[in-house]
Amino acid sequence: MNYITHIPLLMQVQRTQTPAEEEEEEEETEELGHVDTYADYKPSKSTIGISHPDIVVETNTLSSVPPPDITYTLSIPNLTINCGLLSALQLEAIIYACQQHEVILQNNQRAGFLIGDGAGVGKGRTVAGIILENYLKGRKKALWFSVSNDLKYDAERDLKDINAPTIPVHALNKIKYGDTATSEGVLFATYSALIGESQAGGQRRTRLKQILDWCKPGFDGVIVFDECHKAKNATSTKMGKAVLDLQHKLPLARVVYASATGASEPKNMIYMSRLGIWGDGTPFKTFDDFLHAIEKRGVGAMEIVAMDMKVSGMYIARQLSFSGVSFRIEEISLDDDFKLVYNKSAKLWAETLAVFMRAADELCLVSRKSLWGQFWSSHQRFFKYLCIAAKVRCLVELANKELEAGKCIVIGLQSTGEARTREVLDENDGHLDRFVSAAEGVFKALVQKHFPSEKPRREKAPGNKRKRKPRGRQPKFPKHTMVDPGGVINISDDSSTDTDGMDTDSNSSPDSLLDNNNDDDVIFVDSKNTWIEEMKQDLLNKIADLGKELPLNTLDELIDKLGGPEKVSEMTGRKGRVVRRPDGSVRYESRAEQSHTIDHINLKEKDRFMCGEKLVAIISEAASSGISLQADKRVKNQCRRVHMTLELPWSADRAIQQFGRTHRSNQVTAPEYIFLISELAGERRFASIVAKRLESLGALTHGDRRATESRDLSKYNFENKYGTKALDKITKAILGHIESKVSPPKGYPGGDSLFFRDMKHGMMDVGIFCKEPRFGLSTEKDCSITKFLNRILGLEVHKQNSLFQYFTDNFDYLIEKDKKEGKYDMGILDLAPGNDEIYEEKQETFMTVGNPQDGQVVLYKISVDRGMPWEEAYEKAQNLNSPDEGFYLSYKLRGNHPCVLLAEQGRGRNFIVYKPNIGKQAHPESLDNLQQRYRKVTPDQAKDSWESQFNFSFGKCSHANWNGKCKKIEEGQECLQGMRLRQYHMLCGALLRVWKRVADVVSDITSSSILQIVRLKTKNSNKQVGIKIPENCVARVRVELLKMDEEVKRRRKEREQHAQEQRLAEQRQLQDIHLPINQLPSMEVLDLTVSSSPSPDSTEGVLGLISLTGGSDFDLERLISRHPPHHNSVCVCLSVDPTL
Repeated sequence: MNYITHIPLLMQVQRTQTPAEEEEEEEETEELGHVDTYADYKPSKSTIGISHPDIVVETNTLSSVPPPDITYTLSIPNLTINCGLLSALQLEAIIYACQQHEVILQNNQRAGFLIGDGAGVGKGRTVAGIILENYLKGRKKALWFSVSNDLKYDAERDLKDINAPTIPVHALNKIKYGDTATSEGVLFATYSALIGESQAGGQRRTRLKQILDWCKPGFDGVIVFDECHKAKNATSTKMGKAVLDLQHKLPLARVVYASATGASEPKNMIYMSRLGIWGDGTPFKTFDDFLHAIEKRGVGAMEIVAMDMKVSGMYIARQLSFSGVSFRIEEISLDDDFKLVYNKSAKLWAETLAVFMRAADELCLVSRKSLWGQFWSSHQRFFKYLCIAAKVRCLVELANKELEAGKCIVIGLQSTGEARTREVLDENDGHLDRFVSAAEGVFKALVQKHFPSEKPRREKAPGNKRKRKPRGRQPKFPKHTMVDPGGVINISDDSSTDTDGMDTDSNSSPDSLLDNNNDDDVIFVDSKNTWIEEMKQDLLNKIADLGKELPLNTLDELIDKLGGPEKVSEMTGRKGRVVRRPDGSVRYESRAEQSHTIDHINLKEKDRFMCGEKLVAIISEAASSGISLQADKRVKNQCRRVHMTLELPWSADRAIQQFGRTHRSNQVTAPEYIFLISELAGERRFASIVAKRLESLGALTHGDRRATESRDLSKYNFENKYGTKALDKITKAILGHIESKVSPPKGYPGGDSLFFRDMKHGMMDVGIFCKEPRFGLSTEKDCSITKFLNRILGLEVHKQNSLFQYFTDNFDYLIEKDKKEGKYDMGILDLAPGNDEIYEEKQETFMTVGNPQDGQVVLYKISVDRGMPWEEAYEKAQNLNSPDEGFYLSYKLRGNHPCVLLAEQGRGRNFIVYKPNIGKQAHPESLDNLQQRYRKVTPDQAKDSWESQFNFSFGKCSHANWNGKCKKIEEGQECLQGMRLRQYHMLCGALLRVWKRVADVVSDITSSSILQIVRLKTKNSNKQVGIKIPENCVARVRVELLKMDEEVKRRRKEREQHAQEQRLAEQRQLQDIHLPINQLPSMEVLDLTVSSSPSPDSTEGVLGLISLTGGSDFDLERLISRHPPHHNSVCVCLSVDPTL
């Protein structure tokens, strides 16, 4: 795991330079590089428990900072610990969570804890352990929120597994509204239940109030937000607001956030109000301030947040090692017949857009927001179904090949197409004798339900609120989200895939998917305007003709081709499916079996797969949270899993959940992942979103970085500032507003001029360009990357591929341009990668403000000796076998000696070059280039020059070596060119608290807002991650840090003085009333022990109270557990102050 890829900070200058200048430039690039992403993980401070059954890793960045010391004592029985029911990793998380729960934040709410463990590490057992620990401490009630009611059985299993079967689990969806009679135990509910309400009996009752009533005021038990990324977008979704509201109303509750994807993007942290990162007493007053600061600082900033959280004891994040997991992308080519159908569809959609606009204009519709929201979401869904259908044949072939090889298959799918099947079922009075096309259903439903139509005239009678029944309406269509009375959300193609998760064009019309009573929603009436009805009917006829060629519902077709329901385990949210009977006929059947309700059928299907009765499993999002399908050592089916994603999920959160189904703890073999992506350019949009998240989570970059296949998906990531700029450039170029610096794709039929003309028409056909009466043709408002990549799905195949190529060419051009100008943010890089000669020369410590504890930052001065001694070079040369490998001397003399280097065979004709003064050179050299300037020599011939250059370069630059003097040095400046010894300044520690101050100084001096985050490992194996402070900024940064240090110390002194005055007042009061000390009421004694945080140089209180309480927060339980009561304890408490 130590493969190194060097990333140059400065681009190589063009080849017109002299060789000397080339060498200079190359040497200066050797500074930063990427090293392996993950490090093996073992608990560093916790010593109890048996080690985890599988190899677990942590990001290199997190592994460079230690967690806080442990002060909490567990109550979990030794039997549970010694039997390994909870592993050492899980026990460590339980200890830190309970320890963090002892802290009270400055807003008087109890601090929360975030478990960021990846899928398969065992978050369920960890959470069960936290509940058990609190239960044993007398806190008998707990709340557990998750994404599906089915996971209640998993919660019960987890409690049973850790020897706590006596703690009951009550399902909220089985309890009547208003009923709070349930006794102690765990109340298990889904996030959607949080917003549930009932109007039964004329009374409005809400689940939220019912939960609060059950908890009772002053509740200090555990609240678990499992899979808490489901509560994201807390300000914009009702569910997110309810999660925040619950935390606000139960300020003393012990909150645990659990999510593998929780801290991957800052905007998803809005509901984590108990972490104390923003709010009173922090550098960020509001969440928005925090979000802005982090997003502005680039890709490494989130890792700094994670480090800060780990150091503060509020976060832990481990993942299963991905060693043994293989990734590959299968890009599928489309056959001519499919392309023909796709192109016909694109043309019909373009015609439909024109017809919709004509009808809307004719009817003079004013508000069209809902109309276009529905139109574009249907457009996206239609082409998504086509994209998926293109892959079915290839997937079936791959699956059969893997099954023959003795493996078993898991297929990840998002949409089930159930809504369309049910519509056809309704139309045919419950009978179905054919497979249904989901794509046709989406198109047809749009025209039937949302075609612009004339509104009926009606007089508003006072108080008349009777609902109008439209005439001539088609059979009722299912609503977008179907929730059955048990609260289980049925995932269908009109369900959460299209609302919560799908980035539809309802960005421009956010209410469109929910607002089915909007003014311009269609009400079917006898229209006088038969022309509009004719247009509508004409479209429906064309859709019916196209429907004969459109592919069938993917899920039904897959099950059919892989052997039918007898061979395939289906774990989805749909209630029924279309199946082929043995006689060849087709019929619709319910998925429920006699002995099982629909709720339990997915669990039953899972068992059939795990015991080997069925070797193919298809999972949709309904099953992708919490379900385990790995090659578990405890189950019969231990074949290697091949996990194929036919359809990358809409959001990366969901992708991570699906990938974690087959890669979990206690498995015999690691899975293989296959991503099926068709050559349709627009489909890469789905991959781009997922790639962005997988990249930030490192889910595809585990293990050996040399395996190029493990990083392939990153090339589809366009959702960043470069994507936005590239989109702006191409739209302006196509409209003719600017001259394009990037030429259109070569080989476009008809050349460049036809390319621009076709693209202009194409982008009008998909609604990216709109005609404005005053301004002519212009780009649609809010045209984001997401929207652009959604919409181009609706272009003909060759057009969308050419447009996408033009977009990516512009994207690459902009990145290269920024790299050349040094503006490209490369994330967290390694200082002197592969070089162990790093020394800490000097360090200065400064205090920082915290919530509630104060923290500190350390400014290090670091020296890096990057040279390669002769002994090391000679040893390396002994292992080289190729005739062109070995030592080389330059034809040209430099000073008294020629230049010397060691060449090692790289890829192809390229050679890795080592030099005495800089070690490994950043760029490889081609053999031709090497032989032009150098001649091959023996080690004996190279030795003198090597040692001379190695020794000379320790304290002098290359210019002094080559020319005998250096102009810069003579002018009194510093010159580091080619020197072995380099010095850097690096700021480490609680960086989040000083981020803004440091960034302001650096941007003021260097005009760049990017703070380069680096990590290093010193000679004595100390790992450090921090901000690299440019040399010219060090003095100003030091001044800022000193100011803050003085501020913190002043506040501490004030707090200590205040505490001392309080103690004096208390003592005077005692003397006045002449109470013997041993008769004091216990509460008063405890008040006297409340003390402010000590200054760095003050000593700890006699009882260790100050280190126990972490500031002004006091916890009696922990005090008693660490210090058994004895006669003198109260007296000692009162005599802390020597003046008393």
